[in-house]
Amino acid sequence: MTGGARPQPAKGPAPSLDAFVASDPPMARCLELARLAARTELPVLILGESGSGKTLLASAIHHSSRRAGAPFVSFNAAALSDTLLESQLFGHEKGAFTGADRRVKGKFELAHRGTLFLDEIADMSGAAQAKILRAVEYGEYERLGSESLEVADVRLVSATHHPLDRFMEGDQFRRDLFYRISGITITVPPLRARPQDLRVLIAHEIEMAGREQGKSLRGLAQAALQRLLAYAWPGNLRELKRVIQVAVALSEGDLIGPEAVILDPTAAPGDDGDPSLAAAERRHIERVLDGAGGNKRKAARLLKISRSTLDRKLGA
Repeated sequence: MTGGARPQPAKGPAPSLDAFVASDPPMARCLELARLAARTELPVLILGESGSGKTLLASAIHHSSRRAGAPFVSFNAAALSDTLLESQLFGHEKGAFTGADRRVKGKFELAHRGTLFLDEIADMSGAAQAKILRAVEYGEYERLGSESLEVADVRLVSATHHPLDRFMEGDQFRRDLFYRISGITITVPPLRARPQDLRVLIAHEIEMAGREQGKSLRGLAQAALQRLLAYAWPGNLRELKRVIQVAVALSEGDLIGPEAVILDPTAAPGDDGDPSLAAAERRHIERVLDGAGGNKRKAARLLKISRSTLDRKLGA
């Protein structure tokens, strides 16, 4: 889950924001803004790294809003030609292009009275952005091959992992569109910035993977847990889910051992831009310390160094 969420059934209704809790300040602020967004009709822009849970948060905002009984329609705008993207968003009439053998509803029409989630909106071309701007400003659009205007009552939630400020400076993203989609801007923190929530998320993924694979697991061996807590998680929640699914599949007993935890050996150990060995070592120590609940004596024991060495390396 995006926050330290209460486990949900493997299949069932999508969670509302009531299912999310967070101990880490960046995630708590994220959820605070999400709850504010759910109480309004303002457009929402969600920023965050790939795999950080932007789609799940968008869905939770919808299911916590007054539009919860209407459709939540998700659309990924990446890697589509302008014609295909326009057809997907606004629909098309029969004969609008080669292969169009019937009228097809677009995402705007399907999301009428509900929420349309546009993922990776910054990957759209300038022409596609202009069409989105018109639809967002006036609530009007045209199906491909039609000359009549259609109207849709849609609450727009957008997301991207790209730096929109740089994209606007380089004319890759329209400023007028940015102002229309960013009524409330929410930044989802990366998983490495959420050490206190990580244990809850790990436990949730183990429970879900065990249920899906028909296994009953007590949890993780201490060495396996420390591997997970000390890792940088460049792929965020998406990577965590995959790692836990593999770990559960590889585990023979009721406890996941360190040999079942397969991590990316090329992943950078941190995110502060300092590539030095000393900085990498400090980041690793800080993660282990977070995993130990701030207990320096326990962290030193896990790291197999003395307490005084731990303090020296942390600059204490």
